[in-house]
Amino acid sequence: MTLAHDVAGDGPDTVLLLHSGVCDRRMWDGQFHALAEAGHRVVRCDLRGFGDTPIDAPHVHADDVRDLLDHLGVERAAIVGSSFGGEVALEFTVRHPGRTTALALFCAAAPGHEAGPELRGFFGRERELLVAGDIAGAAALNVDFWLGPDADAAARDLVLRMQTRAFELQLPAPDEFAPGEVEVTDKDLAAIDVPVLVATGGHDIPDFGVIGDRLAGLFPDVRRVTLDWAGHLPAVERPAETTRLISEFLAG
Repeated sequence: MTLAHDVAGDGPDTVLLLHSGVCDRRMWDGQFHALAEAGHRVVRCDLRGFGDTPIDAPHVHADDVRDLLDHLGVERAAIVGSSFGGEVALEFTVRHPGRTTALALFCAAAPGHEAGPELRGFFGRERELLVAGDIAGAAALNVDFWLGPDADAAARDLVLRMQTRAFELQLPAPDEFAPGEVEVTDKDLAAIDVPVLVATGGHDIPDFGVIGDRLAGLFPDVRRVTLDWAGHLPAVERPAETTRLISEFLAG
């Protein structure tokens, strides 16, 4: 199955946008056309279980990304990943070497991270709400937990709708269709030899600052940035500022 996706621009290089686990490809509304107008060919997609892509079989997200790029005739791409999408970007880069030209990671999750108390508490509360059948409550919990203070009403509504859609797709899916795990070690990550931007939010929970510091210590060519204004979803919270940061990084 080909992931649901959009393509804009006809520049010589391709930029792939991978969404957070509480979002889908709509989270990139503030960057998608802006990056295309800046001279890039831009692709954004819904991973399985998000947006317009159902969960219809066992799968590996990194391989789904490869199949999408193959479908589009893209050999190599710069990848921008938010949170869960950042982890998928890392897995793709390790699993399919030579196909990534640069990585921009915003509040990225990472293989091997052990959740801290705030994150464990959040997942426990979310699980309680879902077991009780309160999907609306679980979606609202995600909005409150992940968005920073600069998120306006439109951003909060968008995240609410994206997370609700993810629950609608994921909760009925049979266990055998769960995504396969990709084994990625710190040694694998340290072998990534492309430019990397690691950005985290000053208002995010501590886990992602810890992950950001860990990743920044592994890559040989890295820029580490803390966005003092950001929560967990900078692309949604301050779209224009996030676009500028991505554009500057891609320009080298």
